Amino acid sequence: MTEACISIQGVTKTFGETRAVDALDLVVPRGSLCGFLGPNGAGKTTTIRMVMSIIYPDAGSVSVLGGSALASKDRIGYLPEERGVYRKMRVAEFLEYIARLKGCPRRGLRESIARWLKRVDLPEVGRQRCQELSKGMQQKVQFVAACIHEPDLLILDEPFSGLDPVNANLVNTLIRELRDAGTTIIFSTHVLHQAEQICDRFFLIDHGRKLLDATLDEIHERFDPRTILVEPLEGADLAAIEGIRETRPIEGERAVEVEVDDGRDPQEVMRAILAAGPCRRLELRRVSLDDAFVRLVRENAGEQQALRAREELRA
Repeated sequence: MTEACISIQGVTKTFGETRAVDALDLVVPRGSLCGFLGPNGAGKTTTIRMVMSIIYPDAGSVSVLGGSALASKDRIGYLPEERGVYRKMRVAEFLEYIARLKGCPRRGLRESIARWLKRVDLPEVGRQRCQELSKGMQQKVQFVAACIHEPDLLILDEPFSGLDPVNANLVNTLIRELRDAGTTIIFSTHVLHQAEQICDRFFLIDHGRKLLDATLDEIHERFDPRTILVEPLEGADLAAIEGIRETRPIEGERAVEVEVDDGRDPQEVMRAILAAGPCRRLELRRVSLDDAFVRLVRENAGEQQALRAREELRA
């Protein structure tokens, strides 16, 4: 059995009348790269802050590296959602200060900082003040600050925020390299296609409750594909076909995505599309992480409405 790096058992956290996290159970295996997903307000950042011992749960327990995050603080790297560098400090001084706080010895530290700045394509900024850097450059400096002490656990809250596609790809590559070196990584992100490319496992929460805890292969096995790719040769009226929830154009292509209503057989809908007119392309698309995300959040929204209605009846 794989050893747990993070273990969350029955954790609940409320703020006033808002239950941000609701009886959450979660295990992050050591050496894994886990995407922590959910819509805005789902409870992701609250959960991460409890893992980091920044705030504490009202009920339940959190174990990090076999104890509390405070006891293992020098073994943890954290890139918070709120961005912030010491603006007046020079970049190399800032990174040296953070590394020393994390217990790094002085010997070889400046060389290590120079290597990291080179890895994030910022080899010449060590003498610049942090406030002189662009937002994306500051984001990469903060990423280095989270990694400079070679942590066993790296927690990244929206690590791609503020990065252009080139730099997002660079950080993506660095995350893979850290995982391959044995670092356990958990990151919260809205960029689902990037999470799908690199993660071993996916956790999805909504309204503080866990909706999904699975690998991508397990997601493919669990969810029936309900999206059809269609490229009609002529102007077929897809909206008139029964069983279609919505159609979405694919940027840069003549094809469209057709989402099938729940309870309808996608094969029947495909036959109806062919009957409406000839197609250059017609295929059932494999379930993506985005498909699973949307479907589960929709289902949970319906369940939440039912629970609220039940509470109103009891009141």
